Amino acid sequence: MSDLGWRDFLALCKPKIVAMIVFTAMVGMFLSTPGMIPLDAFLFGSIGIGLAAASAAAINHIVDEKIDSVMMRTSRRPLPKGKLSTQSAIIFAAFLCLLSMLVLGLLVNVLTAILTLLSLVGYGFIYSMYLKRATPQNIVIGGAAGAAPPVLGWSAISGTLDPSSLLLFLIIFAWTPPHFWALAIYRRNDYAKANIPMLPVTHGVEFTRLHILLYTLVLFVVTLLPYITLMSGLTYLIGAVALGGWFLYYAIRMQKDHSDHLAMKTFSFSIVYLLALFAFLLVDHYIPVLLGYS
Repeated sequence: MSDLGWRDFLALCKPKIVAMIVFTAMVGMFLSTPGMIPLDAFLFGSIGIGLAAASAAAINHIVDEKIDSVMMRTSRRPLPKGKLSTQSAIIFAAFLCLLSMLVLGLLVNVLTAILTLLSLVGYGFIYSMYLKRATPQNIVIGGAAGAAPPVLGWSAISGTLDPSSLLLFLIIFAWTPPHFWALAIYRRNDYAKANIPMLPVTHGVEFTRLHILLYTLVLFVVTLLPYITLMSGLTYLIGAVALGGWFLYYAIRMQKDHSDHLAMKTFSFSIVYLLALFAFLLVDHYIPVLLGYS
């Protein structure tokens, strides 16, 4: 292993994805209470959830080592390039998982530790080992694991599985298919080469574009639920409608503009969309506090 081996271990963690996961979990934490949250629960909850997400990402690298070596997008990952051994990656993933459970179970609460472990198993094993290779609906079914972080964050503060947190779960669950299918269109040849049954490979690009539009419409409606249920206010509603309209613009354009460039732009925007939407949730939540209303 090279002197820069730590960079390879970091790459196993998919740090950009983990950062998004931790951010949405943090928003769940802040939305769980009308006031400020306990610093220790916030800190240890964020660390524990982040460690679990990194462990799941490492497991995904291990499971996908062979197909990663075939796909151009992933061929330079540490395991296909031989920069790390499979054994060292397994030990690293297990260490992160154990550390996550210790942090969450001992310093946060047992419920959050259990829910986080279920999410890790859902993505690292059920999705990565089975669903990804079994069905073109892989990302829809497997999206449940990726949608869990706000629920985990909420439970880290409240110690309960609150119904309101499930609205945040639904938002990410509805967002995942159009987000990932846009990338799958752009990388469809890679997936076909690796024999992964992504929707553009099994049902064609036109069919996938239509389903991106349909799921984006569903997402638009789902993002209105926090306002409808009085969980969030007008600031969030304005942000959700503006961002949702922008996402729909991309999805509608994709029905006529069949370029891979637009598919990749849609994928890139979807990331900005989710981060901005959760930022609106956070800002809206604390406007009454900042104005002295509560």
